[in-house]
Amino acid sequence: MNKDDPNAERYITIARACLKAINDTAEHSGSREEKIQAVYQAIDSAFQAEFSEYRQSVAIMATVLERIASGQLDADSAADLARKTLDQQPETTRNALMH
Repeated sequence: MNKDDPNAERYITIARACLKAINDTAEHSGSREEKIQAVYQAIDSAFQAEFSEYRQSVAIMATVLERIASGQLDADSAADLARKTLDQQPETTRNALMH
């Protein structure tokens, strides 16, 4: 993965969580299935943590779009609300491609 890729840090964080889970399960007793489940759980937890900010931004933007779509705002108010929403968007969600 290219260092300039906007998702490089997310990828690295998720990969580290996976490797940690693999190492942790190797040190503990348990069935093969339990160890696999522990790794899957680590992947899911890391993924959910990395993308929670995106989900929050999408939820806020959906609410704003619903308000604009309701037709209750004039064009200037709708544009102002859209600008304010975009200005409050976390930096990590701006112009970053998601895979």
